[in-house]
Amino acid sequence: MRTGEPLPAVGDVLTALATGLWHWDTATGLVTVDAEAARLLGLPREETVLTEAQTRARLHPVDWNEITGVIQLAVAEGTLAEVRIRIMDDRGRVVRVVRSRSKPSFDPVKKAYELTGTLQEVTEPTPGTAAGRTAVTGDWRRSREAFLLDAGRALAEARSTAEVLRVAAGLSMPGFSPDGLAVFGVEGDRLTIIGHHGHQSGDDDPFTQMSIHTDYPAAEVVRTGRAVYLSSPERYKERYPLTWPLAAPFGRHSWAFLPLTVAGRTMGAWMAGFAYPVAFTPDERSVLTTVARMLAQALTRAGAAETQRELTDGLQRSMLPTLGPEIPGMTLAARYIPTGGGLQVGGDWYDMIPLPGGASGTNRGGGRFALVIGDVQGHDVRAAGLMGQLRIALRAYAAEGHRPDAVLSRASGFLHGLADADGGADLRFATCLYIEVDPVTGVLEAARAGHLDPAVRMADGTVLVRATAGGLPLGIDPDADYPTTRLVLEPGEALMLCTDGLLETGGHDLDTGWRRVRKILEAHEGDLEELADALVQAVHGPSSHHTTGPLADRREDDIAVLLLCRQGEGGCGPSAAPLPARQPVRRSMLSVAQAEPERIAVARQQVRELLHDWTCEDQVDSAVLLVSETLTNVLVHTDADALLVAEVTGAPGERRLRIEVTDTSDDLPHMRRPGELASSGRGLVLIELLADTWGVAPRGEGKSIWFELYEPSATAS
Repeated sequence: MRTGEPLPAVGDVLTALATGLWHWDTATGLVTVDAEAARLLGLPREETVLTEAQTRARLHPVDWNEITGVIQLAVAEGTLAEVRIRIMDDRGRVVRVVRSRSKPSFDPVKKAYELTGTLQEVTEPTPGTAAGRTAVTGDWRRSREAFLLDAGRALAEARSTAEVLRVAAGLSMPGFSPDGLAVFGVEGDRLTIIGHHGHQSGDDDPFTQMSIHTDYPAAEVVRTGRAVYLSSPERYKERYPLTWPLAAPFGRHSWAFLPLTVAGRTMGAWMAGFAYPVAFTPDERSVLTTVARMLAQALTRAGAAETQRELTDGLQRSMLPTLGPEIPGMTLAARYIPTGGGLQVGGDWYDMIPLPGGASGTNRGGGRFALVIGDVQGHDVRAAGLMGQLRIALRAYAAEGHRPDAVLSRASGFLHGLADADGGADLRFATCLYIEVDPVTGVLEAARAGHLDPAVRMADGTVLVRATAGGLPLGIDPDADYPTTRLVLEPGEALMLCTDGLLETGGHDLDTGWRRVRKILEAHEGDLEELADALVQAVHGPSSHHTTGPLADRREDDIAVLLLCRQGEGGCGPSAAPLPARQPVRRSMLSVAQAEPERIAVARQQVRELLHDWTCEDQVDSAVLLVSETLTNVLVHTDADALLVAEVTGAPGERRLRIEVTDTSDDLPHMRRPGELASSGRGLVLIELLADTWGVAPRGEGKSIWFELYEPSATAS
């Protein structure tokens, strides 16, 4: 062509270069191709208009999805969209591979893309290769897809900002892994460093609190929301001459700065630095952009989770008390573990309340205090709020000097009144155990509102559940009564109060959960703080997975546990001294009044628990039967109350059980020979048959009936 001659038409030039033109408008869903582009698509060589479905039928389905992603990336970055496409025939075979280059635009009103581009054939792969077997870019595309899948899964599982940054630092991108990265956040009009990797301590100082108006790549990314790629130090120096001296000492050759965008808002920037030159091809930019999007989502989730945890932990800590000053002769320990989902805040609580009054033994107070543990129904903010209100109400009623039964009655009316004030739309109840403690005498006065009974670890390590009288949970009946039960904590004994989460966590019910906890209580030799940690670790720590129960392990309930020890020989304080040394005696005591025949069942249960490790089950059944008979005889044949004392002495395998039932009646029992139809008279007969030895001992006022059972050795036949 001579100088001055007109240039040939663009279409003629493109046809001569075997390059076709195409136009795609997603608003109309139509694709217009010229004759050369139609030929490359395997159609007759003439200009034609295709629907998206007709066009998609000519392309490999993986490549169609690739086109969509590349177009979005190009619009976001304001660059050309370039992608390789496999053209298929009607039999699903690749007939050729073409390269498409286009300049897309986005119409925010129509929410549609419009682009015009070129198609040009490339040489790979060999025509006729099955479409499903060979990818356009070979192993690199498969590696990229596998990498993005693994990266997405790892980032989705990260639960904290530090963990997200560790995952990001460990990402090995296919073919171009950075040797350093930094994540920038925004506070007001300043950049902050959320975290970095591949740098020494202090390297981030020049970049901390940098204004977003600074001539720096990360600042520009935050301002514009567009990525910045710098493929060489020369390019960096040319584009950002003012801040190049800050980047030069790191000795890198390429940089990528990408926006961290969530819900259309740029929350920061991600810098990936490379120790070697990187061209940042469309495929490489696509990988970096995808990782940046996943990183932004992961950081947002982690930040929200950390804020939520900080809020709920602060809320829970503000509602839970400190255990107060040291109490002479007593040691306290407590734990609260939020194990539920959601906000990880619930209605479990404990408290220690100093009581008013004068000197101990003269009137109420004088060193006396109350222990409270409870559980408001639910695991949400309302449950936590009600818990806080109920705790304050209990403290107020206790400070007025009310007895335990009156404290719970008033608290039940208070909680019921809160539900009425809300119109009854969200009625909640609460279980509660309230115990007044006299640290001088060890006397405990307990009132229970639908809560678990307390447990006592005796001086020899035996653990028994102490049955207490109880009433309905708080908030159900504003006029409910809560009878009190008096217990005595002997020197060297420890009291455990807990919520049901301690027993039921790990797929347990109350029965199997109690057996698991009792083993921990009986086997532990450390102080009270160590015992509290051991209980929590046994049910909620890693070791708890070795003792799962028969139910599904949902782990939805919170755990609260409160321990009280009356110091005795050996001590149980926070010092190195262990819990009381085990003695060869375990003892239980229980009174049964004439008006309380239901306590005979409690006595049977206490004897069974006292003998939970007895080697002969038949003897355990015999002891329970004889206790029932002796107590029933007192209630039926006298007008007196009965006192049961059960005592186990000796080493395992050669122990002796002695049970004594005392009453104030002078009427002595007589051995009778009842007939087959007689309704009574068999008590002493049964004792004669089942006990190893027995007797009746007159007292100064009243009498006692006792019997003994001797444990057979484990090797006895």
